[in-house]
Amino acid sequence: MQTVPLKTEVTASAHDRVYRGLRTRIMHGQIGPGQALTLRGIGKEFDVSMTPAREAVNRLVAEGALSMSNSGRVATPELSNERIEELAALRALLEVELASRALPRAHMALIDRLQTINATIADAVSNRDAVAYIRTNLEFHRALDLRAQAPAMLAMCETVWLQLGPTMRALYSRLRRTDPPQYHRLIIAALKAGDEPGLRLAVRTDVTQGLRMIADRI
Repeated sequence: MQTVPLKTEVTASAHDRVYRGLRTRIMHGQIGPGQALTLRGIGKEFDVSMTPAREAVNRLVAEGALSMSNSGRVATPELSNERIEELAALRALLEVELASRALPRAHMALIDRLQTINATIADAVSNRDAVAYIRTNLEFHRALDLRAQAPAMLAMCETVWLQLGPTMRALYSRLRRTDPPQYHRLIIAALKAGDEPGLRLAVRTDVTQGLRMIADRI
């Protein structure tokens, strides 16, 4: 006998689909800073009612991925210089620790994967594709961070990436980047050599230098 899903289950499934869809777009810079979103527009785009759209938005507001004014206007945040500096400091704390924990588990399969991703990042830079660059850059860091086997720390890290997505999209072109991140090569070299101090330094510099260059241009 086929069971019919309860209404609450359908709503929860719709909410999760909207949440994950919006979250991915924000994290990858597909939505610029200060861009307004409406529940009606979200509902139409994802073919859901207002309830799951509202629940997804509220969840993203709680994560700092969206802001909501007193009047109820929802938009992606516009980050100040100080906020970017704060998020850069958080990345330095979290991702250096994750990389250090990942090092004992960094076998050749991981190193090969990082090299492959880095080649894809080079293509995105060459094509001036900001969204592809942000997506593949995060893929590089996530692949390494997953080896740390520290899910709570990684979840915190992803929240930081989520808050930075729109700003990274808007300000990417100001860096006039023509080469992939040089510190990715140093990260890979340190993993190959089992060099923890070198790895920590390369990760810290990689995740802070670009953000601070961006902050200086605001």
